[in-house]
Amino acid sequence: MENPDWNHIRAFLATAETGSLSAAARQLGLTQPTLSRQVAALEAELGVLLFERVGRALALTEAGHELLTHSRKMGEAADGLRLAATGQAQSIEGTVRITASDVMSAHVLPPVLHQLRQRAPRLTIDVVAANDIRDLMRREADIAIRHVRPEQPELIARLVQEATARFYAAPSYLERRGRPASPADLAAHDFVGFADVDRSIAFMAPLGIHLTADNFRIRSTSGLASWELVKQGFGVCPMMDDVAAVTPGVERLLPGMEPLTFPVWLTTHRELHTSRRIRLVFDLLAEFFAAR
Repeated sequence: MENPDWNHIRAFLATAETGSLSAAARQLGLTQPTLSRQVAALEAELGVLLFERVGRALALTEAGHELLTHSRKMGEAADGLRLAATGQAQSIEGTVRITASDVMSAHVLPPVLHQLRQRAPRLTIDVVAANDIRDLMRREADIAIRHVRPEQPELIARLVQEATARFYAAPSYLERRGRPASPADLAAHDFVGFADVDRSIAFMAPLGIHLTADNFRIRSTSGLASWELVKQGFGVCPMMDDVAAVTPGVERLLPGMEPLTFPVWLTTHRELHTSRRIRLVFDLLAEFFAAR
């Protein structure tokens, strides 16, 4: 057995102390499905059952009670390390520009931005919510969150997450047009277009979803606008599961279909090695995405 992942232990500790997955997820700034996966991963790593359901509540098993004592000691040690690091971070000043898509900026980043504000209150964070790829070499941003790895050798890139996405639509749309039973059925549905429609059509084809431009009668260059149009019943759209999990008024389609997966790359320039403020933000973002 390999050493358990600290993020999984932290998820277990929060769940044990709050008594529910939803409360633990709120405490850690995660979605409930993400936290549930982390607890399940720890059980798989250790080969034991840590919780059992009693009605709607979670109860610790005997193995869970034994692990809780050790987990609390690890949590206290982590808190001590965090306090020491926070003391160093209090004095960090300046501005760090983070660029990410508008959807990620609005729906994914806020929890980690709260952590940054607490860790380094004198630091200014400029979130550049843009769906195009900003040029780090020309200092249009200090850190970029992208779904493709940059090719420039001067940049530093780290793969921090393999994210998942599925197809979603509003119940009002599905009640009007019907719920698809297979990927092929999606060809008869309206889609809300985002960015390049031709690329979307090419991406869907290998999945058995054969679309044409006629499927995309509503489109926008804004991811936020497209997602709002989906919520308002205009059609179907693929979306990150983390975003959909915190969005009321949408329904996941084709529950038996394997999720779409895509990488999340954290990218910065060589100044990472010399700038304390960029190092602080980069490391905290990397930790945040790795825990999701």
